[in-house]
Order: sequence, then structure tokens, then C-alpha cells
Amino acid sequence: MVADSYTQKLWAELGNEDATIINLSIDDASVQKAEDILNTLIEVYNEKWIQDKNQIAVSTSRFIGERLGVIENELGHVDENISSYKSEHLLPDVQAASNLYMSQSAENKKEIQALTNQLTTAQYIRRELNSKEMNQPLPTNSGIANVNIESQIGEYNKNEMDRNRLIDNSSEKNPLVKDLGNSMQSMKRTILQSVDNLIVSLNTQIRSIRQQEVATTQQLASNPSQAKYLLSVERQLKVKVELYLYLLQKREANELSQAFSAYNSRVITAPRCSSLPMAPNKKNILLVAFALGLLVPAVIIFMQENMNTKVRGKKDLENLSVPYLGEIPLYSNNKKKKNKSQEKTIVVEEGNRNIINEAFRVLRSNVDFMKNKNTDQKVFVITSFNPGSGKSFFSVNIAMSFAIKGKKVLVIDGDLRHGTVSAYVGSPKKGLTDYLGYEETSWNELLITDKKYPNLHTIPVGTIPPNPTELLEDKSLATLIQALRNEYDYIFIDCPPIDIVADTQIIEQYADRTLFVVRAGLLDRSLLSELESIYLEKRFKNLSVILNGTESTGGRYSYRYGYSYGYHNGYTSYYGNSK
Repeated sequence: MVADSYTQKLWAELGNEDATIINLSIDDASVQKAEDILNTLIEVYNEKWIQDKNQIAVSTSRFIGERLGVIENELGHVDENISSYKSEHLLPDVQAASNLYMSQSAENKKEIQALTNQLTTAQYIRRELNSKEMNQPLPTNSGIANVNIESQIGEYNKNEMDRNRLIDNSSEKNPLVKDLGNSMQSMKRTILQSVDNLIVSLNTQIRSIRQQEVATTQQLASNPSQAKYLLSVERQLKVKVELYLYLLQKREANELSQAFSAYNSRVITAPRCSSLPMAPNKKNILLVAFALGLLVPAVIIFMQENMNTKVRGKKDLENLSVPYLGEIPLYSNNKKKKNKSQEKTIVVEEGNRNIINEAFRVLRSNVDFMKNKNTDQKVFVITSFNPGSGKSFFSVNIAMSFAIKGKKVLVIDGDLRHGTVSAYVGSPKKGLTDYLGYEETSWNELLITDKKYPNLHTIPVGTIPPNPTELLEDKSLATLIQALRNEYDYIFIDCPPIDIVADTQIIEQYADRTLFVVRAGLLDRSLLSELESIYLEKRFKNLSVILNGTESTGGRYSYRYGYSYGYHNGYTSYYGNSK
């Protein structure tokens, strides 16, 4: 763990591409520790280099020693053969006879000896190449007069050292080890090919010189056969003696190179530390902090905008062919509510010029415009997709805006499952359900009249029934609406969301127009395509859309109407969670 941490802090780089100087640096809190680490690293490198170099020298010494042993044995056999032959045939010294032959073929012998040394060494090198394993270096400085082969052997030994170091630090499964192994196999094949070519060349030269020697030997045909045999044996003896002396010289040179090894690196500048701290860099930290301070909010805003799939404003409704009636801004009241009676309030007031009142005046004008085309259109159904869209709030306030204008207006709470509109008039116990259930014979007894505006009436739900759909399907509802048409200028029926229950579809068949409330920030934009289909298929009569809860361009409003549909507290008791 400690070694890994310091390895990450260590930096090694070249001054440029052609440089032979390596710059070493390390980051550490302790100046002395950093200097000691760098000095130790240099010492370990030099020692490791000496070990690698000596390993090659040892391998070469072992090769020369083995070869000297073989030649010593061969020299002993040749001397014994010469002595035995002379004793057996009682031959005198044949030096005189051999001088004549040697004088004539001195040059040939010199060349043959040199070539034979080269050939013998090359053949031995070839056997060594075939018998050596990949983890053993090849002998160098062996006497082969071929610079290319010596260079190839040196490069092979270098790769072998690199491969062994990688194996020590990792394993043979390391991809770099495998790559070096493949490279060394290729280099070994190349060296073998070069040695084979050298052997062929040497044999060719030897054959050529020996042909010349044959011509000279023929001139000495008169010499006794014994003398010629002795001359041949003595010539072999001389060759082996020279080879033996040659190997002794190479062994001594190798021993000297091993004993007097110099480092292959030199410290140009001793490790020294800077007087100034390298980290932390306050300037860079401030720049990064500044950049992050700009980037993070921008990313957050971008993600919020792109991840928000809700309807945000009028722009999201531009592609709809549904008639757009108007919008109601988001209106908040900062006063704390003291009791539940204050939770349901009508915000439209006579003479009030705030933005919410102006919005309802615009909607009132648009509704009047639609109605002026057909004065028989009095009944308006108000619905939505989602609970909490604000349709009950819209129903009572649009009705109040017409009442202020002097119109006779009726609001019917058609949401028999929740009765949100009824909460605006105190949620009386008797209402629409009592009339539909034939418990009340006169609808006039169900009316709730506004104290300030007597022409504004409300028919509450009354008792929440267990079977609202069955009640609505009764013919009593049609009779009631027909009777009310003759009494009121405008009738607004607050209905449940269309995707939850079928009540709205039942009530809508007695209405003239459908007002569809879309709540900004609540309705998912994917449902707009369904709203478009409803309009094109004419599933609801004269469908128009109202956008509720939009944000003002001038900032947030000082009043937010308190509206909550209470889906989980109202409708779910009828669908799947009833007890």
C-alpha cells in the first residue's frame, strides 16, 4: 500500500524526444524523505544494472569453460595418437618433410585455421541456441567474426533481461511478458538463420582453400604416407592449440569485464527540493471553485428543465387544435389559515383589480362570446384529467364573476364522490343526491343562496352516496337540468376527472359545452395528445381548454388559492381500497 502510494507520486520524464537524460521527481510532505527516496531509487537502479550485466558475463564464462574442457580432451587424444603412431612405425622427426609442405601451404593453413575456428565456434553457438531455454541469456563475445550476429545476440540478451524483470514484478501471464516472449522467439529464429548462413559460407571457403591445398599436396606425392599422416594430425593439433589459446584469452577478457564494471548512468544533478510548496495550488483551487460555481447551477437548471415533463405554460398548448379559453395565474395567500372554514374561499370580488380577478373577467368575456353565438347554451360541464387541477375553484369563481355582472347563475356540485364545491357553501347535508334519490321532491329546497349576491345559487352534493353512478344514470338528472335551463342564465356543473370515473360522461350528455381545466405543473405533457384525440373524436360537446396555475412573468403572486382535490382521500375509497 505504501509502495503504491509513492509510485503514484513519482514522476519520470524525458527532456525531449531525443534526450538521453531522465528527470525524476516526487511529491511528498517531507523534504528529507523525498531526497532519500530518489537517492535510494538511483542506487537500486545501478545495482540492478550491474547484476544484469554480470549475469551475461557469467553465462559467457560458463560457455567458454565448457568449450575449453572439450578442446583439452581433444588435444590429449591427438597427442596420444601422434606418439603411438611414431612408436608403432619407428618414424623419426618429420619436421624437415613438413617444413617443405608448410612453406608451400602456409598461407592456406593460416586461412583454414581462421575459418575452422570460426566454423567450430559457429557450430557450437548453433547447438547452444537449440538447447538454451528462453529464460537463459546467450553467450556473447564468443569469437564469431560477424558483427551482425553479435549484435543480434546482444539484443536478445537485453530482451531476456527485460522479460525476467517483468516476470519478477508480475507474472508470465502479463501481456507484456507474452509479447517479449514472442519477440524473443522471432529473434532466436533470426539468429539461427544468420548462424546457418555463416556456417554455409565458412564451409564454402574452407572447401575452396582445401582444393588449393590438394594441388599443393599432389606435389608432395613422393613423401611417405606415414609422413603425410603425421603432418595431417599435427596440423589438427595446431588448430586445436590455437583455438584453445584463443578461448583462454576470451575467458580472461570476460573475467576482467566482470571484475571492472562501471555504471551505465550518472547523476547530473543531485536530488533537491523546492523551497515553495507544490500543493495545494490556491490559484487553481479558486479557479476550479469558480468554474464549478458557474457550471453546477447551470447543469442543475438544465436537468430540471429537461426532466420536467409537466405542462408549464401556454406555449405547451400551442400545437393543440382544442379552442383555448384562457388561463388562471397561480395565486397565493401568505396569511396563515386559522380554521378549515377559511380553506375554501371565493377570490373573485366586485371592484377588485388584482390579477386573479382580471383573469376571471377575461374568461367571463370569452364564455360570453361563445354563448352569444347560441343563446340556448347555458349548461357548462367542468372537468379535467387529474385530481387537483382546480376545476372546483374555477367553477365557483367563474360563477361569481357572472353573478357580479348581474347574471342569474347556478353552480352544481356534480362530484358525488368528493363534493369539493359543496365545501365552499359549508357542505350542507341535503343536496343533489337527495333529489336524485327521490328524498326531496323540489329542487328549490336544495338551493344555497349567496348572501351578497342573491342571483348566485349553489346545489351541493348533500350526502355522499354509495352508488353515485347509478344515481346519475337515473332520468331525474335530465329532468332537473331541463327545469334549471328555464331558471338560470348560466349553469356550471363541477364534475370528477374523466380518467377516474364515468360520472362526467353521464352528466356531459345533458350539457351544452365542456370546459377542460389543465393544471400547469401537474398534467404530464404526454396526456395532451389524448386531449387532442378527445376533441377530434368529439367525445365531449364543444370542448374548450382552460390553463390553470400559470406563473406570472412579473414574479410570484401574493396569493395562492388553497386547493387540493384529495385524490387519495376521496376517490380511492371507491376504487380498490374500500373497506
